Amino acid sequence: MTLDKKNKIMLFPKIGKFIIIFFSIAFLIVAGRGYQLYRYVFEENVKTENAVIIPENASFDAVIDTLQHHHILENYKAFRWVSKKKNYNDAIKPGRYLFKKGENTNQIVNKLRGGIQEPLELTFNNVRFKEDLAGKVSRYIQADSLSVLNLFNDTLKIEEWGFTPETFKAMFIPNTYELYWTTSADAFAQRMKQEYERFWDSARREKAAEIGLSPVEVSILASIVQAETAKAEEFERVAGLYINRLQRGVALQADPTVKFAVGDFSLRRILNKHLEIDSPYNTYKHAGLPPGPINFPEIASLEAVLNYEDHNYMYMSAREDFSGYHNFAVTLSEHNRNAARYRRALDERKIWK
Repeated sequence: MTLDKKNKIMLFPKIGKFIIIFFSIAFLIVAGRGYQLYRYVFEENVKTENAVIIPENASFDAVIDTLQHHHILENYKAFRWVSKKKNYNDAIKPGRYLFKKGENTNQIVNKLRGGIQEPLELTFNNVRFKEDLAGKVSRYIQADSLSVLNLFNDTLKIEEWGFTPETFKAMFIPNTYELYWTTSADAFAQRMKQEYERFWDSARREKAAEIGLSPVEVSILASIVQAETAKAEEFERVAGLYINRLQRGVALQADPTVKFAVGDFSLRRILNKHLEIDSPYNTYKHAGLPPGPINFPEIASLEAVLNYEDHNYMYMSAREDFSGYHNFAVTLSEHNRNAARYRRALDERKIWK
């Protein structure tokens, strides 16, 4: 064998060995990268279980900042890579999103890209003015307080929903509701209309008709009951008192309506000057129910009117012990004695208004 042939035979095994090594290394690199990408997609990636809000028109960097601020993810590099592959950067949707332990990056991006929000519980109660309602609701949903407040100025929409500007409060029944953060003011009002219709089912409407009241009139009376006493155990008795007055054609003479007319609910004493206020809400001057609710009556107050206590009381006066309870009376002379005791207690405490 010549030297050239021998050298050629020895050269090919070396080339084959290098090829095998090269492809082996390349395979390991590809496999390693593949495993890394697999982990990017399918490895659990929630560090802190929490809900975050992605605002309207948020950029991808803003989303990252929000997630980092709340320490949501373990691996942001994985999140960026999967987001890019799924084009999430161009499909960002606002909303309130809940991230749970055990979710992988693929699930996280799918949730955000699909706008799969976590509903929140909106609770409003102890609400007297529309401004109070707007302030409370705007803390839970995307709609700001001004847009919620503007609902009460949209006379065409109010009429469409079957109310007047004066009775519109009746549509908003305080309770706890599940809503999405992206709820607009109009959507919130529409939901409240649905809840109003759900509450006023046929059974409750029949009860109201038996009393001689419409659902809105029940709401108006319930708002007075709610303002008259803070003691829930008195609700049905107070409701019965005012129903007695309505049915006998006697003016309600409800102090809370005077306070509403004056615009000062802090009054402890109703004076003659207050009783002379010329307002349709002054039930000392005008018989029957006022034009609309003086607050947002809650379910307990509404139910108290529908299930009022049957009695003969026509008068009530705050107890002189300032317990928040009331003395009830059938006759005016009995009521005058009760009222005199309360006035003396006010005098002793130097409460003049």
